[in-house]
Amino acid sequence: MVTVYIPTPLRRLTGGQSRVQATGSTVAEVIENLDQQFPGLRDRLMDENGEFKRFISIYLNEDEIRTLKGKDTPVAEGDKISIVPAMAGG
Repeated sequence: MVTVYIPTPLRRLTGGQSRVQATGSTVAEVIENLDQQFPGLRDRLMDENGEFKRFISIYLNEDEIRTLKGKDTPVAEGDKISIVPAMAGG
């Protein structure tokens, strides 16, 4: 199990929960598991090609997954994944 931190804009899909538990051996598998638990979540994070949308950053513990192996980044029991949507404004 890994803990996934859900940003405020997506919490309506998780019943208001800010943290949820999921399983998987890679970040992509964790997202698929989340989508089974909370339908529609994957579509908010990934495009039709199965890649994370450019305005979504995913952190595994303290590292942004784009600096690791992207969606194929391995996860381990007890890891923490944070979903961070890009902020706009000025």
